[in-house]
Amino acid sequence: MKVLVLVILSVLSFSVPCTTSDPIRTTDFLHCLTNHSHYSTSPISEAIYTYQNTSFQPALLAYIRNRRYSTPTTPKPLAIVAAKHESHVQSTVICAQQHGFQIRIRSGGHDFEGLSYVSSVTPFVMLDMSNLRSIDINVTDESAWVESGATLGELYFNIGNKSNVHGFPAGVCPTVGIGGHLSGGGYGPLMRKYGLTVDNVVDAKLVNANGTMLDRKSMGEDLFWAIRGGGASFGVVVSWKIKLVPVPTRVTVFNVLRTLEQGAIDTVHRWQYVAPKLPKEIFIRAMLQVKQNSTSGKLAMQVSFICHYLGDSEKLLSLMNQSFPELGLQQSDCFEMSWVESTVFWGNHPIGTPATVLLDRPMGPPDFFKGKSDYVKEPIPKHGIESILDLMLKPGLDKLYMEWNPYGGRMSQISESETPFPHREGNLFLIQYLGYWKEDKAETAHRYLDLISKMYQEMTPFVSKNPREAFLNYRDLDLGANTGNQTNVETARNYGSMYFKENFDRLVRVKTAVDPWNFFKNEQSIPPL
Repeated sequence: MKVLVLVILSVLSFSVPCTTSDPIRTTDFLHCLTNHSHYSTSPISEAIYTYQNTSFQPALLAYIRNRRYSTPTTPKPLAIVAAKHESHVQSTVICAQQHGFQIRIRSGGHDFEGLSYVSSVTPFVMLDMSNLRSIDINVTDESAWVESGATLGELYFNIGNKSNVHGFPAGVCPTVGIGGHLSGGGYGPLMRKYGLTVDNVVDAKLVNANGTMLDRKSMGEDLFWAIRGGGASFGVVVSWKIKLVPVPTRVTVFNVLRTLEQGAIDTVHRWQYVAPKLPKEIFIRAMLQVKQNSTSGKLAMQVSFICHYLGDSEKLLSLMNQSFPELGLQQSDCFEMSWVESTVFWGNHPIGTPATVLLDRPMGPPDFFKGKSDYVKEPIPKHGIESILDLMLKPGLDKLYMEWNPYGGRMSQISESETPFPHREGNLFLIQYLGYWKEDKAETAHRYLDLISKMYQEMTPFVSKNPREAFLNYRDLDLGANTGNQTNVETARNYGSMYFKENFDRLVRVKTAVDPWNFFKNEQSIPPL
């Protein structure tokens, strides 16, 4: 181990691109890591990657999901600590703080703006949680301990292996990391029945700014409240204890496509009045997307209505024909399956794909993308929908989506102050905007970002106001950001009021109490007073 550490220290005597740190300070930091970690089975030296290691680049790129933040000029961490034991997390926090290095914490790498692995303040260290991925399912008391580096797909697969009558209300993308998803207040097709991920968290293990490991009892209820949806401003959550929820042995899904010629505008307009008021066992997403005809090259608009129902297809068909006949649902559109098989369907895999696909961890960033979010409190008039679709159909796009996710049910029954996530009663649906492109050119990126910004502005009359609400897990630096190595309460209030509404001030108070020196910070973190 000593030989390996000496090799690491020697290569760091050379300059590290995109960082600014003197070799002595870096050497001291690496010595600190080995001195503070005494887990002999998996020494921390085996978890350290530096820029001159041949494994550094693969380790960095493996969990970057947005190519906008994997360019040659993107700031790179001084070192990656891919923790293999919770003591490695503690050592990294202690040593980064002692030596004045900013820290970024990455689980699945799906942060829309790359803040889990990129910092405008250098030098910085990245704590990679992807090796901390154990999952312990306890069907008897209907709970599970899940480490932050596990993915949603891995959690779903493990639940399915243990029980066919239990599930967990979380997102549809199986490669999303547990840590980021829960810290932002994740949602999914079960939210109208069981609420958000954070509504089903009952305990957690967190490393605070002193490097101390805390559980719910020792951290106190204020900090436990803050980590369930308030972001990564308070410490490093190593693992979460979640509450499993009951599901029937068979659930039903469908994905019904409608074009403009098939009356998509009328159906979408009607969806706004129906989807939030359906029985809470039904979740129907409306996904508006632009597709390019492979033969003519012309752009066409289509809307997918994607459903998850906790019940059989016969009952679902009856409910839909009664409440939403405009969709024209047929028995042939419906597919019955187990709950875990439905998570494969929502992961955009063909019907019948084995559940083992949930264990896949795609490597490297596939696309460039930009995301934004909105909340809608009143139905959008038909002329508004027409103007939105007209804007989406303008030329120059590769792939553009709007996902409309219905509220109602359990989401309307939980207080806005129950967790930091405040977007509860009063919302009809959540909108996610996503624009993707593959061409690695500045002008392409500029065109996409401009088009997405214009679409966001076009939506202004139809969405929430004062503040215009936004979802933290769809992070958007356009809403405001701190610059440099400082955070400011008034600057943070710009984005904090949109993400957290009235809960922002309580988050600031918790931050002030648990991390007054503001060690855990990023461009959109919660600042102390």
